[in-house]
Amino acid sequence: MAFTRATGKHRRPSRPSLVTRTTVRAAGVAALATTGVVGTLAAPALAGESAVEQTGLTPVISIGETLADQIDAQAAAQEQAAEKAAAEKRAVAAEKRALAAAKKEAEERAKEARETEARAAREAERKRLNTFVAPISGSYISTGYKAGGAVWSSGSHTGIDFHASSGTTVHSVGSGTVVEAGWGGAYGNNIVIKMIDGTYTQYGHLSSINVSVGQTVTPGQQIGLSGATGNVTGAHLHFEARTTAEYGSDMDPVAYLRSHGVNV
Repeated sequence: MAFTRATGKHRRPSRPSLVTRTTVRAAGVAALATTGVVGTLAAPALAGESAVEQTGLTPVISIGETLADQIDAQAAAQEQAAEKAAAEKRAVAAEKRALAAAKKEAEERAKEARETEARAAREAERKRLNTFVAPISGSYISTGYKAGGAVWSSGSHTGIDFHASSGTTVHSVGSGTVVEAGWGGAYGNNIVIKMIDGTYTQYGHLSSINVSVGQTVTPGQQIGLSGATGNVTGAHLHFEARTTAEYGSDMDPVAYLRSHGVNV
């Protein structure tokens, strides 16, 4: 009796191979691992599988854990890098603040030094302008104040004479403003200066005049040269101290100079 072999749709479907199922399940587990579900679903799903099939899942689970570790490590590295960058940024900002503070402090010290120097210079200039000197350096008084004689129209000497040859430098005894510079009759070429203390000084018998009316002079400044112009018997410097610019308001020139620190 002949047997007919079953063919076509009557053939019983074969069971999927182990390799196929393992591959599909591996893909599924990998998908679950990326969503965090594998931890709760993997164990029940694998309970009914054979030992061979479960063994086939092991590499997938291991790969998932390694990937998580890598992600954690990468996140930690990024966090450390961010913290390092923030620390470097804070350090740069702190350094900038320190430099700015140091610069400000240096500027303040320099400003204070300049102000101190300026105050010292002003004080030195004030002292200099208030200093008095002798009208002729290294000279002496040859004729004193109020000396009598017919040579003086008032009957006595209204000033003092300093010994000086013609052409000797004549100094302003202090700071002031020139109010007269030119011919003064019996005084010859003369200069009258209003001093900063409100008094007046006069310099007579000059051979030349080096200042003009309205000019400001300082202590020791050259204002002319001694000579023998006007009513004189020889070259010298006639010096007067006055309360006004006019003749007849004279005061003791020796006492005047000494009151201002000039030793004559």
